[in-house]
Amino acid sequence: MAVGEGIKESLKRRGFRMTRQRQILLDLIDHSGEHLDADHLYQLAKEQDPKLNRVTVYRTLKMLKNDGLVDELDLMHQAGEQHYYETRMKQEHAHVVCMSCGRVEEFFGPALVKLRKQIASTFGFQIEVARTEVGGYCPQCQARRAASPARKTARTHG
Repeated sequence: MAVGEGIKESLKRRGFRMTRQRQILLDLIDHSGEHLDADHLYQLAKEQDPKLNRVTVYRTLKMLKNDGLVDELDLMHQAGEQHYYETRMKQEHAHVVCMSCGRVEEFFGPALVKLRKQIASTFGFQIEVARTEVGGYCPQCQARRAASPARKTARTHG
């Protein structure tokens, strides 16, 4: 079953209609391959439906978030207070964020499953959702930081 199909069924069970505009937004969140903020999502959706307005995007995101169908992420606040959206029905993963260029990678693997089980066992906690973010520097930014004259000066004088 496609992620979008699971969300459609969930909306239908909750009594929400799957409008064309909601479908466009869900497809973009599911299939863009990016972490989209509301403004970027609005721009992409408007290309598909010029009648779509910004209020519809914000209302739809709020509804999907409140119903637990999308997650709102801050991704280490690399873009200030900007928030990004992705479907919750996606396989659980960690976001690995470069704190210099803002590049975001997704990490999937048994280590996350093990961590989740360990937390549940240690605290007797029933986990409903887990979000993990790891901040650091990608290889390109590490190289730039190492080559930076300001960093070299700070190392020799500090």
